[in-house]
Amino acid sequence: MKKLTALFIVLALLFTAAAALADTKITVSGTGEIPVSADCAVVSLGVNIREGDVLTAQQEANRATAAIREALSALGIPQDCLNTDYLNVYVLYDYQGAEEKVSGYNVSSTLAVKVTDMDKVGPVIDAAFAAGANTLNGITFSATDTEEAKAEALKKAVADAKAKADVLAEASGLKVTGIEIISEGGTYSYENSVSNFRTLGKEEAADAGTVVQAARLLVSANVTVTFTAE
Repeated sequence: MKKLTALFIVLALLFTAAAALADTKITVSGTGEIPVSADCAVVSLGVNIREGDVLTAQQEANRATAAIREALSALGIPQDCLNTDYLNVYVLYDYQGAEEKVSGYNVSSTLAVKVTDMDKVGPVIDAAFAAGANTLNGITFSATDTEEAKAEALKKAVADAKAKADVLAEASGLKVTGIEIISEGGTYSYENSVSNFRTLGKEEAADAGTVVQAARLLVSANVTVTFTAE
């Protein structure tokens, strides 16, 4: 009877150990990235005007902005790709001792120029400055179609997770046998921004011959996968 009881105990322990091995789970995260070429750029540029009279400052800013729009239209940029990005008017003060006096007004007007021909990004900047622009805030690059890249990034993310699980399993004396749960953490398209934040004179801009190279962007995907192992 004691031998039979001992046998049952041994069998129970073996079954418990086997069940524990069968229930082994390895949960890892994976990341995949696919580079894509930018096919769209948004150039932020405009004018910054300082005058003693606010109406004069506004009128000069409006004239310069209209001239910029006209120059960019002549370059082939559609009007619906020229949008007001920022408009600001503030008072300039002159502090002399304890006395505060208004010394003038600053008017800033910025256009967001959407460019879909990457070869025109530099010429857009040059044409705008030749027409009266004196501020360049930056350029943001993006890609309009990233669906295929997202799919490829997801595949790479799953492969990355599987490679990690294999390493962990081998280090533990186990072998990956399948997938129990897989969840997508999201796919993201990382835009690339070039920030210049500069002010140029018209002559300086005309001689610059701005050259802008289209950016390479990254489409990234994340997954979390629970693998079974034994």
